[in-house]
Amino acid sequence: MRNLLFFVLCLLETSFAGVSAVEFQHLADSLAPGARLGLSVRSVRTGQELVDIRADDFFTPASTLKTLTTAAALSLLPLDYAPETSLHLEGSLSGKTFTGFVRVKGQGDPNISGRFYSSPFFLLYAMADSLKAMGIDTLRGKIIADTSFYKGPRKPEHWRKNYFNSWYGAEVAPLAFNDNCVLVTLKPGANVKDTAIISVDPEVGYVQIKNELITSEGKSRKWKYAMDPENPIITFSGQIGAKVDFATLVLPVRNPNAYFIAALCKAFQDKGLIVIDDANVHRGIEIFDTHISAAPLLSILDEINQRSQNLHAEMLFRNMGNIIGKEGSVSGGLRAESQFLKSVGVSPSDFQVFDGCGLSPSNKVKPATITQMLAFMAKSKRISYYMQSFAAPQIGSAAKRMSKIKIPWRTCFKTGYIAETHALVGYVLTIDGDTLAVALYLNETGKNSDHQCKNLIDTLWSRIVYATNDGFESLLEMKGLWIQGMSVQDYSQRILYFSKQLLGRPYLLGPTGESYLDTLDQKPLVNIDSMDCVTYIEHVLALAQSPHEDSLFKELQRIRYFGGKIGYKNRKHYFVEDWIGEGKYAKIIPLPGDTTIVRTLPKNEFFASKNLTYGKPDPKTYVRYLPYEKALEWAQIEWKGENTIRGIGFVGNSEKIDVTHTGFLILNKGEKPLLRDASQIAMKVTDHP
Repeated sequence: MRNLLFFVLCLLETSFAGVSAVEFQHLADSLAPGARLGLSVRSVRTGQELVDIRADDFFTPASTLKTLTTAAALSLLPLDYAPETSLHLEGSLSGKTFTGFVRVKGQGDPNISGRFYSSPFFLLYAMADSLKAMGIDTLRGKIIADTSFYKGPRKPEHWRKNYFNSWYGAEVAPLAFNDNCVLVTLKPGANVKDTAIISVDPEVGYVQIKNELITSEGKSRKWKYAMDPENPIITFSGQIGAKVDFATLVLPVRNPNAYFIAALCKAFQDKGLIVIDDANVHRGIEIFDTHISAAPLLSILDEINQRSQNLHAEMLFRNMGNIIGKEGSVSGGLRAESQFLKSVGVSPSDFQVFDGCGLSPSNKVKPATITQMLAFMAKSKRISYYMQSFAAPQIGSAAKRMSKIKIPWRTCFKTGYIAETHALVGYVLTIDGDTLAVALYLNETGKNSDHQCKNLIDTLWSRIVYATNDGFESLLEMKGLWIQGMSVQDYSQRILYFSKQLLGRPYLLGPTGESYLDTLDQKPLVNIDSMDCVTYIEHVLALAQSPHEDSLFKELQRIRYFGGKIGYKNRKHYFVEDWIGEGKYAKIIPLPGDTTIVRTLPKNEFFASKNLTYGKPDPKTYVRYLPYEKALEWAQIEWKGENTIRGIGFVGNSEKIDVTHTGFLILNKGEKPLLRDASQIAMKVTDHP
């Protein structure tokens, strides 16, 4: 073990800490009066719930319910799971003509679109190419949609009716094309009072537009639309100004299964296949099948958690229901999720679930149960896939949120919002290597603005990130210093190198503490922005001794705390008795003419002043030191040994402390000793000849 050798000279004397539930509630009361706040913060390392604000009450989760859907799917389905869509020829082939049924079976692939491909028709063209490869140029009979993979209504029963007129409320079916939506473009006509120009993309001859939209003067945007509740008919009325270039809307279609078949027929026609609808043709035996799959499970998770795609969540929920719950329905999905929750060790009764995406206002969850689930996932072998699917500051659904947070990579989360509901659920990485599972809800927001509510929960989340990562920027800087000094191998030379790198840093008494891990001293666990004489030595030794930049934090805490266990009571408060006396990092070396004094250090009194119990007799500490006059003489003598660096401590008159000041002593052959320390007099780290 490498020890820093110390000379001791005589100098004449001239709650889950950092996150307060009460404070958080006060903020909520001030910024969103009347709203109901729920919060659970749980340590993944210990499983202990650290913060509880109504954590056992039910809250509406909004889109954060997707974390349950995706956790269950990731735990229950194979990692290479990829939903398929298959085409089956059931009939006979004569020459280049197939006669019979073309059966298209959907198994819940939400990504047959332009999301991952150059065109939404890309995979449908692949199906057409498979038929052409058989020599087929004509299809006579029926193209039918096999929707047996799902049961139940296409419109989730607990959604509000108006949701079905927006893209985020697209109907759910086992066959999906282009997110079951169309892009509608509105343009003014050539002249005022002309009928406006309306186009649909992708145009497959399925959606019908009733155009009652009139061109008006100026930049008017007074249009509205009405959707037939059952049929793919959209009526536009009102006015669009002649000076408006264009406007676009993404709208859902009715009956996605029929929409898919229309798109497939369009793809066949684009590829030169002739499709003849003949009701008199009967189904025959299957003579051919082909399968397509747009994207695997992990890509689906990204769309659900990072971009909050409701359709993806609902389809995965039903897919899981078919495969695990024995029925591709809401009931089947719930059975699959119940199986997962039992493996987590929580009661399914803590969840009131009516869909897979969280759009239903009837969904209810408990914050404490959500963090139990998150903690379970954090310990699973698939946690990296799960966490990577989440949004983060400036990424995904959080692209415009927490934009000023300095360490955005220290957290990831799922956002949630429906009327009077805001939520964030996810993880916070802490500076000490723990992961926190966090579930934060704001319900019944009433007349408080959505902007204000969103800012509130973003503020609370950011405070958790900062409280548990205080000092992280210093740690990053230390890692940079460590990398710069990699080429310095000798231990003494490393101490010399890193002590020099910190020259000029401001002096501050007591700049480090236990951060969020203790209540007595919540200053950062790592701090090289400012330092006192002891923390200067501690940080330099951590840099010199760490075998890797990623071990810097643990090495520093082993130096600062007995057993490396962070806590005020475990901190090495007394330099000779604790810091040197432990015998792991330093030892005292003799000097000619030195002497020894014995001091009984008042540890019981010291800890009692902090409302802590020491529980042992006050220790007698033997301090070997060079008396003041001799120390002055010694300091004027040129060093005759080899170049080296030592630690140095200064003994004062107070009987209550062993050493009053410390630093490094640089000894170069033929030169007088040079003191390098964090000086209270100079108010910085400096050299003293």
